[in-house]
Amino acid sequence: QDKSCRLSAALLGEGSEISQEQLYELLKYAALGKCHNAAQPSWCRIYHQSHLAGVVVVVLHEMSQLHFYRFYLQFKHLRKVFQHRFTLAPSANFPVSLYGEGTNLEPQNTPQGLNSTSSECTTKSSDLQCDPIIQRYGEKKQGLTSYTLTLEEQEKNDYPMEGSPGCKGYISTECDQQRTDSSPLFGLDCEMCLTAKGNEVTRVSLVDAEGQCLLNELVKPQSPVLNYRTRFSGITRKMLLPVKTRLSDIQTRLKEMLPHDAVLVGHSLNSDLQALEMIHPSVIDTSLLFARSEGRRFKLKFLAKAVLGKEIQCEQKLGHDPTEDARAALELAQFFIEQGPTKVAELNLEMLLTAEKLAEVSQNKAVLQPQGCGFQEQLKEPPPLSKPCFLDCLQVTGQKPLLLGRQGLDSSGVCQSNLSTSNKQILQRALEDVPLSKFSVIQFSLGPEYIASHLHAGLHEKVRSKLTDMLTIYAGPFEENFCMKSVKKEFGRCGPIQSLTVVTETFQPYVCIQYEVLEAAQLAVESLNGAEVAGSCIKVQRPVTAAMLDCNVLLKELELDVENEGVIYVAGLKKSLTETDLQEEFSQLKDLETLFLPKDLQSGKHRNCCFLKFQKSQSALDALEAINGWTMKGSELRSRNALAPGHLWRWIWQMNHSSGKQGKHIFYEKMEQLSDCEQDLRRRVKKLDHHIKKLYRSLQNNTLCVVLFPGVNSTQGSQSGLGLMGIKDDEGRSAC
Repeated sequence: QDKSCRLSAALLGEGSEISQEQLYELLKYAALGKCHNAAQPSWCRIYHQSHLAGVVVVVLHEMSQLHFYRFYLQFKHLRKVFQHRFTLAPSANFPVSLYGEGTNLEPQNTPQGLNSTSSECTTKSSDLQCDPIIQRYGEKKQGLTSYTLTLEEQEKNDYPMEGSPGCKGYISTECDQQRTDSSPLFGLDCEMCLTAKGNEVTRVSLVDAEGQCLLNELVKPQSPVLNYRTRFSGITRKMLLPVKTRLSDIQTRLKEMLPHDAVLVGHSLNSDLQALEMIHPSVIDTSLLFARSEGRRFKLKFLAKAVLGKEIQCEQKLGHDPTEDARAALELAQFFIEQGPTKVAELNLEMLLTAEKLAEVSQNKAVLQPQGCGFQEQLKEPPPLSKPCFLDCLQVTGQKPLLLGRQGLDSSGVCQSNLSTSNKQILQRALEDVPLSKFSVIQFSLGPEYIASHLHAGLHEKVRSKLTDMLTIYAGPFEENFCMKSVKKEFGRCGPIQSLTVVTETFQPYVCIQYEVLEAAQLAVESLNGAEVAGSCIKVQRPVTAAMLDCNVLLKELELDVENEGVIYVAGLKKSLTETDLQEEFSQLKDLETLFLPKDLQSGKHRNCCFLKFQKSQSALDALEAINGWTMKGSELRSRNALAPGHLWRWIWQMNHSSGKQGKHIFYEKMEQLSDCEQDLRRRVKKLDHHIKKLYRSLQNNTLCVVLFPGVNSTQGSQSGLGLMGIKDDEGRSAC
């Protein structure tokens, strides 16, 4: 049975805007799946979510749908790879709305300087009842057996277990569950690299209850290494060259070293045991022990500083020290057991974390405070507890969400922990770090000089003007007293007409026709140029302007767009026909998947055209041949390949019906300013497309990739965003 991940989206339709909430719905389900109570999104469907290798979201800061279609030819990779697109409702500050207020964006860069011993950190006992730690463990001190994970908790948190489908071939430590409150504790931590097999162990550390190191061993992976993850693991190719120790050797040694009632302690220990391919029944997971609301988790570095007053994972070191991490997790568990839930809750870790983030934002740069300078001394009143946000919800799995972006992109402080200053640096870090994370957000930008509101206005007018020209055709010459009704009827068979006027400046009359859809204008050029209409042999052409010189190239690329694959446009329908009538009439066409009947967005009445989507491209070609010249209810049909998907059709309609009240001289000034920098802008967009192409090619198969032009929503006006998405398959293209 085929278990490859697939994405199905009923987005051809009317191109309705997808809201922020609907986008989160998709990303949350993709990252968490049903086992974590995330619901299948309502507007699209992911098949075999559990087989997803990861989720990567690329955010193009301050860019909108406008940018994609203005620089459509430059976005060569995006338009050829991603088969599903949707209009995205604009957000005033997209990064903040996605990441949530106060989100700790990059786990590896948690600022230091917490003074957990300050008397001001404590809270009154009456306030502790709502603390997640008290709600989970109660107020009384208990033995260690009360804090070990039950089998149900292990299963929920993806621990390897006997009989689990994904644990075939795993080795048991052969320890039993007969643990007592005096059972010995052992701290365990591993470093991993990425290989052709997936995550494989490169270093293992085990410490006893006294903190003495019992094992600190390098391990040679079985499969070829794809990424040593040196920045986090500290492991290099040179270090592993002389190593002879294999995973099986480590498994044997651990089995020999651990007594029958051993309790293993670690931070997100499930990842370590999965990499070791070992099953152990008695575990304490410090990422779950120090409980937070909504399934969120504290980072080990934060807990070590806030609870133990220790600095670990220092940035000056190359990679993490697994012995240091194993010892920190062990000491955290010992502190919790010895002090009890009430003492731990009184530390008010949530307030400390919120204060830490507030200090980051107020400094407006990632400066680490000197040790001993407590956050509580800076706050006259305790800050409110941070609200759970989207990325916090993802931490339920124990995975660390990754955010990469330019420093100072917005004033919220969301991206301030990132030290990247250019798209090139962001790309380099992404190529290294994305394979380490199940959920990544990569933010690129054209640069601050290209996000000014006046440039958006000029860009909007240029796109609107070009679309108008592409929707417009001139036909003629006609005789002096030609029948306008006959002309309107003949050209109306190509699709819905927005306006029809007579051109009187010429020696003989011409007509100027503006259509509502691109396909109608193109069909008129293709089928009526040189035809006899209203008693005259006429020529049909588009306006000739500088902006229209590449019109044919643009139309060809639109037709070849991956989203229009298997989609055809049909015109000449009688308006009395309903969608049910059309479904019945077209039911004989092979592999017909979807029928979309465009409607006037004001009156709700459908137009005299429709779009048909077929499961196979060849079926669409066969339908084109069959439909051209087909008579339906006395009306002759005309058809061609589609040029504009549903979201673009809706957007074109909105642009054509926008009032545009600003004076021409203002638009002229803005367009003049835009022209001065547009050549450089095209070059930057092309480079940006290349960056995304390089990132996309580096992704593992079965990775969901979503590219977002978040749109603009400001006092100067708003522009809808655009989303492109797909699941990468074996051929490097997004799977349907």
